[in-house]
Amino acid sequence: MIYVHYKLRKIFVLCLTGTPKHKLHYREDVEIRTTLQELLLYSIFLINLCILTFGMVNPHMYYLNKVMSSLFLDTSVAGEERTNFKSIRSITDFWKFMEGPLLDGLYWDSWYNNENLYDLKNSSRIYYENILLGLPRVRQLKVRNGTCKVHSFFRSLMDECYDKYTSKNEDTADFGLKQHTEWKYSSPRTNSPWHWGFVGVYQNGGYIFTLSKSKSETLNKFINLRMNSWITRGTRVIFIDFSVYNANVNLFCIIRLVAEFPATGGILTSWQFYSVKLLRYVSFYDYFIASCEIIFCIFIIVFTIQEIKKLKEFKFAYFKSIWNWLELLLLVLCFSTVFFSLYSNMQIYRMIGRLLRNTEKYSDFYFLAYWHIYYNNIIAITIFFAWIKIFKFISFNKTMSQLSSTLSRCIKDIIGFAIMFFIIFFAYAQLGFLVFGSQVDDFSTFQNAIFTQFRIVLGDFNFAGIQQANRILGPIYFITFIFFVFFVLLNMFLAIINDTYSEVKADYSIGRRPDFQLGKMIKKSYNNALEKLKLKKPETDEDKKRMENKDLAEKARREGFDEKEIQSAEQMKKWKERLEKKYYSTEIQDDYQTVTQQEFRDLFLYAVELEKELHYVSLKLNRVMRKVSALQY
Repeated sequence: MIYVHYKLRKIFVLCLTGTPKHKLHYREDVEIRTTLQELLLYSIFLINLCILTFGMVNPHMYYLNKVMSSLFLDTSVAGEERTNFKSIRSITDFWKFMEGPLLDGLYWDSWYNNENLYDLKNSSRIYYENILLGLPRVRQLKVRNGTCKVHSFFRSLMDECYDKYTSKNEDTADFGLKQHTEWKYSSPRTNSPWHWGFVGVYQNGGYIFTLSKSKSETLNKFINLRMNSWITRGTRVIFIDFSVYNANVNLFCIIRLVAEFPATGGILTSWQFYSVKLLRYVSFYDYFIASCEIIFCIFIIVFTIQEIKKLKEFKFAYFKSIWNWLELLLLVLCFSTVFFSLYSNMQIYRMIGRLLRNTEKYSDFYFLAYWHIYYNNIIAITIFFAWIKIFKFISFNKTMSQLSSTLSRCIKDIIGFAIMFFIIFFAYAQLGFLVFGSQVDDFSTFQNAIFTQFRIVLGDFNFAGIQQANRILGPIYFITFIFFVFFVLLNMFLAIINDTYSEVKADYSIGRRPDFQLGKMIKKSYNNALEKLKLKKPETDEDKKRMENKDLAEKARREGFDEKEIQSAEQMKKWKERLEKKYYSTEIQDDYQTVTQQEFRDLFLYAVELEKELHYVSLKLNRVMRKVSALQY
């Protein structure tokens, strides 16, 4: 009997003590402490990055762009209120703009009461605050005659043909008066960025001339060009480039007005207004931003070393985690940010002095603004993914863990759904482009058709235009697209997410959850700090157990368990805690230590309750299996 008692006790102790409890708690605490340290370090990095990015922009950029755009885009031609740069549709309207609103906007000769408050021998001051840097430039690109073929039926009516602009079709021959630069072709510079317009991509170079510092001389220049037909049938685009600087807010505004002459005839206008801070270190706040940039570089080095250590430790297993891929992407973006920052600063300090000294020539600040805009875009993408990485540290929270578990479980279903969704989506996009593309602007290109359908899903659509383009296929396209995409496919997507979330929530309700939650650790550390500062009374073990049992009971009631099941579970938990307390040990010191009758009785009752629970679970599983079998047949 004693030997049987010993064997039962040995089995019971081994079941309770697979891994020493103090070691498990130690591992858990170390893991949580490490996560908290990483979170704290990354929070400092994120705050530094936010200060760095927000220090690059300010509201004055928007207001400067708005002021300049209203001056050059919205100002109408004298006597013709409807004719401004945005509404230009013919060559006549273009010359009216050049000789009217453009000249008036560029040349501010005096104060509003005709007093000369500034020394204007160097440049104009637009709105009296923005210095015109150098001289504005006008540039034209043309195509050669014969770049396309006229059908034989129409050769008797038309023997000239000018195709759309490409670098192969570009005309480089002198034309017109052939006396000045505006009539002679200038080769493009190799480092100049190309311009992406509505109907083409245009390189630098072309037929170029700079304006004069005198308004009257510039006006005579425009009249001379107009009278001698500087704009021809081969003209495909005209660029108007100039830059201003506002010392009050330390901002450069680089302006480009574009008039495209498509092969179909007419004119398409577009514009670019870039307000950038090229002189980055002027005030004390700017030097504070410079210190943040240095800290940013230090963080990059630290994170790079950490990732190299992880890669050496885990090797190929390192690439199995999505968070590690995000770390690598973030590091690549950070290094790209540093590269663009260094390159743009080097180009600025190399060129800006030379550009400012040559006040009698065009100052090409567009090249500097181009790289500065790229730097802004890269750092904007960087901070976006930096915020996304926060999910890595808060995934130990219950809610965030449920979210990540839901997405990871349903990813295969979502991929399968996405394939089906985009097959139907692109089929409708192709249909819309072919049927409505020639008449509706939203479907004028295949790309526009795709984005238009996304807008239709969000409720932004032009049904009248679709119906007017095709009275039969228009309504059929719209109704069937709304039915299949909006009512069927989107609800299928929501059903996939909803069902998976229900499964995850059910698993969490029966205890399948992460071993620890970061929020509880933070709360525990917070309470410990309050207790050490004597701002809160320390909680005893009995208080903690009582609160824990109360929370578990409340949660069980919310999950639908009755009071009898809750009381039975509480009784089993008490037995388990009492037996753990009495017999918990990593090894048995005395192989022949006896077990009392009361101890054996408690152990026996605990085993009986476990048997009841297992029997109850077995009955439930058998019932479910019978229902599944019945459904199959």
